[in-house]
Amino acid sequence: MTATSTSGPPSVHDAPALDADGLLEMSPVHLDALFQNAPAGEIPVGDAVGTIVTLPGSPLAKPVARVLGALFWRGKVFRPATHDLKNKLSPLGIPAIRARVYEAGSWLDGRPCVVLDYSETSKVAGWIRDEIREVAPGLYLGLVWGFGRIFRGRRVVLRFALTVPAAPDA
Repeated sequence: MTATSTSGPPSVHDAPALDADGLLEMSPVHLDALFQNAPAGEIPVGDAVGTIVTLPGSPLAKPVARVLGALFWRGKVFRPATHDLKNKLSPLGIPAIRARVYEAGSWLDGRPCVVLDYSETSKVAGWIRDEIREVAPGLYLGLVWGFGRIFRGRRVVLRFALTVPAAPDA
């Protein structure tokens, strides 16, 4: 089920109806407002399915997300014991490109978020910092920050969603 709203930015109160496809339907302004109104949430555990959120709010958002997801980025595997994660890359979901995971203030608004920090763990992505917040149960919205000289400081270069399956009852 997806959520669409015509009356202002979505809030965490809209969360139960949200899924990754719903995020693809929102405008960049609405996505930023949703991120700013969401709590950090718990650091995810285990396998998270990824959705690249590019061209949000346009008719191309869903097909582009499907193609990019199938070919390049499938999500992330969070490992709480080592406070890190690995991205799942290629159609095979090969674990690669490690990031440290911790809670800190967002570069967007200073409020708590979960940081996925590549600066000390990756030569390939050392200029990237991801920030995620839980916008619905098991659904995280992420901002990809590029930083350094090439970006003339720091700026959001992409958004993504992570869907974390609910843990089975013990």
